[in-house]
Amino acid sequence: MRDQLRGSVKINAKGRDLYGFINAVHESRISCFSQYVRRGSFCAEIYRSDLGRLGDIARKHGVELTHFEYDTLSSEVIRRRRRFGIVIGLVLVIAASLYFSGVVVTIDIQGNETVSDSVILAALDGMGVRRGTPFGQINYVICEDKLQLGVEGLSWVGMHRTGHRLVVEVTEVVEKPEMRRERIPCNLVAAHEAEIVHTSVVDGQLMHKVGDYVRQGEMLISGVTGDDTGHTTLHRAMGSVIGIYRDEAVFTGELVRERLVPTGRTDTRRRLRLFSLDIPLYLGHNGYELKTEESTEKPLTAFGKTLPISVTRHSYTEFAREETELTPDELTDELMQKVYIYEKNFLADCEILDRDIVPTEKDGTLTLTVAYRLKGDICSPREILIK
Repeated sequence: MRDQLRGSVKINAKGRDLYGFINAVHESRISCFSQYVRRGSFCAEIYRSDLGRLGDIARKHGVELTHFEYDTLSSEVIRRRRRFGIVIGLVLVIAASLYFSGVVVTIDIQGNETVSDSVILAALDGMGVRRGTPFGQINYVICEDKLQLGVEGLSWVGMHRTGHRLVVEVTEVVEKPEMRRERIPCNLVAAHEAEIVHTSVVDGQLMHKVGDYVRQGEMLISGVTGDDTGHTTLHRAMGSVIGIYRDEAVFTGELVRERLVPTGRTDTRRRLRLFSLDIPLYLGHNGYELKTEESTEKPLTAFGKTLPISVTRHSYTEFAREETELTPDELTDELMQKVYIYEKNFLADCEILDRDIVPTEKDGTLTLTVAYRLKGDICSPREILIK
């Protein structure tokens, strides 16, 4: 380490009075390492600080002296001593390290599931606790009490410092589990006007048989039963009544429509976020009337730690309105895709026996009226009102 700081130089000396030069060097108490004489040349290693004295001795004895300096820490400092940017950078790094060691750099919230981080951070901000706040200004006891009382859903709050992080540990209120109303007495009524083709009763009294035609809202399975003694029992009617019924769905689209198309123009704006400060790194404003925006934030890091400094990049893409006209066949294809999605999402539990599609074109619009003949469960629960 000492050699790295003092600097090491390799010398090569040639001349007639070479040995007189070597004796003078030894008498002057100049430290020489790895010295040897070969083919009329004296080679050795000395400290950089002794190079001036060695040069004076060489001139007195008429010796030609050449030298080469090894790469050491001190030589690098001397070589780069006029690069003021490095010095300024070191000063800024040291100043930033000292500053960040005493303020809140990040706020780490732990233990929350239903209460979002943004709600807790907003409450802390109202107390004056945010990124950049000196740790010495934070009253942990008061902040814990205010946070617990001010944020709904928290039963306990604890705060402590870990390095440059402010750790906020919370425990949420355990809500009373919702009671599931699964045994409330009810009847099963018809959800559609249909012809009954199959029945299956688990609990309750069947009110219709196979082949009957029922109207919408008519009782299918009763949850009220009685015996010969006149005793009445309330049940939660359970069962299945399969019926064949009709349903209808309407899908409409415009033949002439307006859509947004990209113009090819883009704009990128950057902002520097320093703690809670948002500093724009651009001039002027974006004049796009119709645009989409994509934002990406890249935090700065130092020594593996994330700093409260980040650069946000906003990318804008301009769009313009454009009218397009579809042919009836093209619009029909689009509407048929909607029909397929409707059947997949809403008629998955039914069997489609028949489908009749009637197109109607009027005032620049195309309407598909789809009449279905379906087979499925038509039961719908209805609670029994008890005084």
